[in-house]
Amino acid sequence: MIETWTSIILNVIISFLVLSGTFFLLSGAIGVVRFPDIYTRLHAATKASTIGIAGILIGAFIFLYVDHAIVSGKLLLAIIFTFLTAPVSAHMISRAAHRNEVKPVTFNQRDEYEEAVQRQMKQNTEEK
Repeated sequence: MIETWTSIILNVIISFLVLSGTFFLLSGAIGVVRFPDIYTRLHAATKASTIGIAGILIGAFIFLYVDHAIVSGKLLLAIIFTFLTAPVSAHMISRAAHRNEVKPVTFNQRDEYEEAVQRQMKQNTEEK
């Protein structure tokens, strides 16, 4: 009886992780299509896909560990590499877009990065 309850609880946890991961991936894909500029699209693509992939891979890891007694290091490495590479790549793409003067759709906000770049350039010219 106890084994039945634990297996039901573990199956619910695994199903929740896989379904929530799928939801985040789907919402990220919809965000990439629907959002107006590169900055918001990058936000949707990286945040949602990172969380979605992690949910699915954690669910797969728990499934393999519980049902087949397999500890998959590849799944753990995939989670780690996704958390390391997705935000860095989004930052570099958005930085390249900013340097190529791609403006966001919302014009009422300050461009703090541009102000920081201008201050740094001013300091560099004063030092010479």
